[in-house]
Amino acid sequence: MPKVTVIVEFEANEGCQDELAASLRDHARRTLHEEPGCLRFEVIQQTDEAGNPVANRLLVNELYANAAAFETHKANPRMPGLAAKNAPLLKSRRLITAISLDAEPEDEGLQPEELNAANDG
Repeated sequence: MPKVTVIVEFEANEGCQDELAASLRDHARRTLHEEPGCLRFEVIQQTDEAGNPVANRLLVNELYANAAAFETHKANPRMPGLAAKNAPLLKSRRLITAISLDAEPEDEGLQPEELNAANDG
């Protein structure tokens, strides 16, 4: 089952970026703690090509173990309150979901050339 990536682009209302970033960071921390299927949840400051922060532009980058884990996240009882709290801070929000095209490598254990006394046990 492929992993699910979620990227959300946020444009904060003027003067609201810090409050939005704090809300998103708290949500990320709580999600990682509460949802074992959430493998990554980063809050990111958008930059221009020169590396300068773009005012009022934040992103989140989330990775879920599978579609069921993402559905669990969407059903988190905190979501309606979070949306209501963030709505006045937002000029726009764009959600992007995707699945990984990389095949999951199968764990085949140690190769014969890797076997030695150090990995007995």
